[in-house]
Amino acid sequence: MSAPVPAVAHPPFTVLIPARMASSRLPDKPLADIAGLPMVVRVAQRAAQSAAVRVVVAADDARILQACAAHGVDAVMTRADHASGSDRLAEACTQLRLQGDDIVVNVQGDEPLIDPALINAVAALLQDHGGQRPEASMGTAAHAIASLADYTNPNVVKVVLDARGLAHYFSRAPIPFGRDHTGTTWWQGAAQAAQPGVKALQGFAPLRHVGIYSYRAGFLREFPQLAPAPTEAIEALEQLRALWHGHRIAVHLANAAPGPGVDTLEDLERVRALFR
Repeated sequence: MSAPVPAVAHPPFTVLIPARMASSRLPDKPLADIAGLPMVVRVAQRAAQSAAVRVVVAADDARILQACAAHGVDAVMTRADHASGSDRLAEACTQLRLQGDDIVVNVQGDEPLIDPALINAVAALLQDHGGQRPEASMGTAAHAIASLADYTNPNVVKVVLDARGLAHYFSRAPIPFGRDHTGTTWWQGAAQAAQPGVKALQGFAPLRHVGIYSYRAGFLREFPQLAPAPTEAIEALEQLRALWHGHRIAVHLANAAPGPGVDTLEDLERVRALFR
């Protein structure tokens, strides 16, 4: 495991980990055993290596609370009928009495290999893009896509940024679309060399979105009250609701893909093997 990351250079923030028992592909996922510990505990332990001042699991089942208590992990009980993780975290913010400007980082409960440095970087986005008139209401992360398979895979969410590192749009479609280079990795060497006059392509690659978010607690409480966006319904991407209503999302560019998450039993076995 990584060594603890010093908190000195980072804004104060709280990590919230939404954890729910119901999972169509992997029942009781938060309690899945990984080298002797429940997965949600593994996630909390990784998050505790970041600069967070507090790590709290937002659970929907007493069994999750019991598992957390048994291993010294802070947890709160939230309603079981929340439609999304952000709804669950909004309730947790209220329970924890977080103030409107307090920074919260949403770490998914199925990321037992989450990099603590990535958590710090996403938290810092709201400080970096903030000030007294915050430019960004949310922060998240992305990394460069290497393969055509990932670029065209609808399960790989893509994001396009502006020059300031703020998100234009998120999509399951291959964006930006290489009009003159369909069926190729147009962002890599050969395609760039074929267009020597197009300097914009130099060092440019499509980006894969990484599902980690930072918010100010006030915005997180407001977010579930926003009307769902048509783009959100079409793409099945909740973050598009923020863009639809005029909020900006700052994006940290990571150097590499994060460790594998756990959605299926096969994913769980791969992660178990890494812990062995």
